[in-house]
Amino acid sequence: MNKVSMAWYNQSKEEITSSFSVTPNGLPAAEAAERLKKFGPNTLPPPKAKNIGIIFLSQFLSPLIYVLIGAAILSAIAGEVNDALFITTIIVINAILGTWQEWQAENSAAALKTLVTVKARIKRDGKILEIDAAEIVPGDVVLLESGVKVPADIRLIKARELNIEEALLTGESQPVTKTTETLPDKDLSLGDQTNMAFTATTVVKGRGWGYAVATAKDTEIGRIAGSLSEGKAEKPPLIRRMDVFSRKISIGVIIACLLLGFIGWYRGMPIMEIFFLMIAVGVSAIPEGLPVALTVALSIGTRRMARRNVIVRRLPAVEGLGSCTMIASDKTGTLTMDQQSVKKIVLPGNLLFTVTGEGYDGDGQIKDHTKNDLSELPAPLQAFVQAAVLSNEGILRKNGDGWEHTGDAIDVALLAMAYKTGESPDAFRKDIEIVQMVPYESENKFSGVYYKQNDELCFAMKGALEIVAKRLSADDRRRAHEESEKLAEDGYRVLSFAMGKVANTNQDHLPVLQWIGLAGLIDPLRPEAIQAVKECQGAGVSVVMVTGDHPATALYIAKDLGIADHKDHVITGKELGLLEEQNAQSLDEQLQHKKVYARVTPLQKKRIVESLKQQGHFVAVTGDGANDAPALKAAHIGIAMGSGTDLAKETASLIITDNNFASIAAGVEEGRFTYDNLRKIIYLLISTGVAEILLVAIPMIIGLPLPFLAVQLLWLNLVTNGIQEIALAFEKGDMAVMQQPPRKPDENIFDAMMLQEVFISAAMMTIVTVGAWYYLIEIQDMEAKHARTDVMMLMVLLQNFHVFNCRSETRSLFSIPFSHNKLIVVGVLLAQGVHILAAYIPGLNSTLQLEPVRMNEWLVLLALSCSIVLVMELFKWIKRTKSVA
Repeated sequence: MNKVSMAWYNQSKEEITSSFSVTPNGLPAAEAAERLKKFGPNTLPPPKAKNIGIIFLSQFLSPLIYVLIGAAILSAIAGEVNDALFITTIIVINAILGTWQEWQAENSAAALKTLVTVKARIKRDGKILEIDAAEIVPGDVVLLESGVKVPADIRLIKARELNIEEALLTGESQPVTKTTETLPDKDLSLGDQTNMAFTATTVVKGRGWGYAVATAKDTEIGRIAGSLSEGKAEKPPLIRRMDVFSRKISIGVIIACLLLGFIGWYRGMPIMEIFFLMIAVGVSAIPEGLPVALTVALSIGTRRMARRNVIVRRLPAVEGLGSCTMIASDKTGTLTMDQQSVKKIVLPGNLLFTVTGEGYDGDGQIKDHTKNDLSELPAPLQAFVQAAVLSNEGILRKNGDGWEHTGDAIDVALLAMAYKTGESPDAFRKDIEIVQMVPYESENKFSGVYYKQNDELCFAMKGALEIVAKRLSADDRRRAHEESEKLAEDGYRVLSFAMGKVANTNQDHLPVLQWIGLAGLIDPLRPEAIQAVKECQGAGVSVVMVTGDHPATALYIAKDLGIADHKDHVITGKELGLLEEQNAQSLDEQLQHKKVYARVTPLQKKRIVESLKQQGHFVAVTGDGANDAPALKAAHIGIAMGSGTDLAKETASLIITDNNFASIAAGVEEGRFTYDNLRKIIYLLISTGVAEILLVAIPMIIGLPLPFLAVQLLWLNLVTNGIQEIALAFEKGDMAVMQQPPRKPDENIFDAMMLQEVFISAAMMTIVTVGAWYYLIEIQDMEAKHARTDVMMLMVLLQNFHVFNCRSETRSLFSIPFSHNKLIVVGVLLAQGVHILAAYIPGLNSTLQLEPVRMNEWLVLLALSCSIVLVMELFKWIKRTKSVA
């Protein structure tokens, strides 16, 4: 009986009852109890909730943090308690900031468990009972009605007007009309399994019953949940780059310290003095402030993204979205409005009308084929709209400044079309007496109405053409099929209408009806989606569509968006399955040129993401349903929609609150802004760190006294870098980032540009500072304490100026308004003020061995420090000139 992998939709009613040893009266209570013991409760394991302790500890899982912890331990061993406390404080502050941010964003709900803890009506021993869904077992007779959530995967036996909304699993917003007939086709997608009802989907209309064929983890949603536990979540791009960066920095600092130790030993320095110096240089060279600065920069990016409708659940995802080279987007509700709209009307006699306006409201007009306004409503169009209004159970009405609606989405769309004639639907009901409504039923696949007009009994019907065509003449049938195919090729959902006079309300004796027209409906694009896709493509980010929708509809939407050009860019879930049966390498090769993935299953979405990653892309995936969760986890960056399921939000790194693709494009831009700011911070920290190593090494090599004491090196890091690196995190972005290609997936933070600018700026600071030190000590024969005070001030001023260089790696600092980051001016003035003040504070001045700097000396040092600006401006100018050439 445990045949969870069977295609139940292929099984007849008799085969189902035989497989589960059950009758329409349901299972005996004793047998149900035995099956509950065997199969277990109909529940899913809740997702593992992170507690705040785990989140806090995870902040320490970084190579850079390991290095800082090692430096703190060595400082403590060496007796430098203040240094150890300083480094430890930095580490703890970083952990607290990161923990607070992630804890604020963490969803505590057990999403899947919430989806299935519902009540269910079942039949056992011939009696109807209401039980917890957790108590349902395979073989139970389950009753469904409008408004309930489906408690298990069910093979339907009876269905009356049963419509189930399955966007949770398929991504398709339109409710699926359910049938009970055996489906002979193999490998049907979930959306095409019309005789099945799936766990956690919602009944929106009608009623029915069937046998539970799968429960708990064996359901379709259970299989999705199971796939989430397989493998590890993908590391965001920033984490991967920072891991590489941290390893390189650690190795570089260790080598530099060992070399300095060797030089000191060679020159006869005491062993303990060498040891303290190595620790001081190591601590100074290691960018202790980098973790805090990164956290602050990411937090700022988080707030900026929130203002653009993007909520960040995991900090590294802020930059990650800007690193993506591929966005795999859902269609319904993200690229489209998720509101069916009548856009085309085709009437007999080659009459074609275009309907303007979108969504469930009456704003818009009906225009003729030349797109001119209609002076009056032609009689054929009048009859068509009247039939659409009369055979309609929806409600759409004006309510103040807005519109309200209830009922089937297609019925509401037809009422919106009626309003666009300039009349209300009630005008088409005038002088009409409704005799009998024929509601839509899965067995009939049409809806209709019997009505009296001028004392004559008439019948109007609407439905799929293959059903309506059975009531038409051969000539009408041929013409309707020709026009229907044209609309279908353009991606429209086609609804056919017919009407005629009848003798009575007996549907078995309907006469041949007159075909009165076709309505072409489509879920319209979001107005801003086209531009947003274009912006992403202009930024070098490819966009593909992954949807459960029909391939023709998906291609039509993709063409309008500029995602795809022709049908060769489309692949269906069925075709994907055939390719998967070959081999993975063949699949990856075949998918390289595909832009639209239609009618795909949830696990196929995950496979598509894995293929895109295999092709070398950094992938962002959007989704809103449980069906999207495996793909969201497999992607580098998972993006859930605000209206989506808890499971999708729990799995994703980012949440788009307005469900709009334009917000994703904005997130890409903000992500790139954030990464640029991170590079600026790293540029400042590493260039000053390299300069400090050289400022210790070169005097040792040439036989000069050391220009800085160990405590002074730490002070430089705390005052100059500690304040200004945070200010750089507030830089506004350069709008040109969206005209540049994304970073290569394997690109390191330390690229050629970073190496060049770090080397040149560090060399310049070293030359100026060592030159000044040599002049003061050797030529002026200045006392060491006074000379150190002057070169300390010079180094602070150099770094004060250099922070302005770091505001852009390519643009002149004079072209960047201070208004873009007023905090950086405040930071520079504060750093300078604190350093000057330190020379006057008793205790602190003696610890740092600083003296007040005279005004005339300060002005000379100020002039010298301007040299760093001149050199870096020349470097940028040369770079810009070469790039233009």
